Amino acid sequence: MTSRRPYSARTALLAASPIVLAVALTACTPSQPDSPEPTSPVVQLGAPGESNRTLSPEEAAGLDTPEHNEVDSAFMLAMIRHHQQAIEMTTLVDDRTDDRDIRLLAERMSVSQTDEKAQITSWLQERFIPVNGDGSGHDGHDAASMPGMLTYEQFAELEAASGDEFDRLFLEYMIQHHEGAVQMVDDLYADGGGQESATDQFARHVESDQGIEIARMQQMLAEREG
Repeated sequence: MTSRRPYSARTALLAASPIVLAVALTACTPSQPDSPEPTSPVVQLGAPGESNRTLSPEEAAGLDTPEHNEVDSAFMLAMIRHHQQAIEMTTLVDDRTDDRDIRLLAERMSVSQTDEKAQITSWLQERFIPVNGDGSGHDGHDAASMPGMLTYEQFAELEAASGDEFDRLFLEYMIQHHEGAVQMVDDLYADGGGQESATDQFARHVESDQGIEIARMQQMLAEREG
C-alpha cells in the first residue's frame, strides 16, 4: 500500500497557478510614485509699450484661448483697404522717378503689403467674414475713416508729380500712410482687440515692419532736403 505525503501549506503554494503568484508578488511590490510632468513658464505678452509678464501656474491654468471679436474684424477690414492704397501709391513710382532708392523701397513695400493683404483675406475667409471688393479706393470717405489715408487731392497731387518733386511727396505721404497704420494698431488694442493670437501676431508685425520703414523714409527725406 502506497503511503501519501502530508498536504502541507508549502505544497499548496507550489501548486498555485502562475497568475495567483503574479498577483501576490505585485501586491507585495511597493508602487513607484509618478514622476512630475515638467512645467515651463507661461509668458503673457504686454500691449505695445508695456512689458511682458510671467504668469503663475494658477493663472496659466485659468487662461482661455481668446477668440476674435468685432474690433478685430473691423481692424482687418480697414487694414486691407489701407494696404491697397499703399500698393496703389507704389505703382506710380516706375513712371515718375529714376531714383534707385525710391524704386527699391516701393518694390519692397508692394511685395510685403501684397503678402499681408493675402494674409488678411485668409484671416477673414477662415472666420466667414465677407470682404467687399479688393479694398481699392482713395476717396475722402476712406481718408476720414482710417488714419493716414491720402485724400483724393493728395493722391492726385502725387500722381501729377515727377522727378524730385515726386520723390519728396512719395516719402512724405508714405510716412503719413505708415504712421496711420501704426495708429490703427494702437487703436486696436485700446478698443479691446488683438487678444486673439492670429490678430495679435499680425498687428505686431505691422507695427514693427512699418515702424522700421518710417525711420528709413525719414532718413531718406532728410538726405534729400539737406
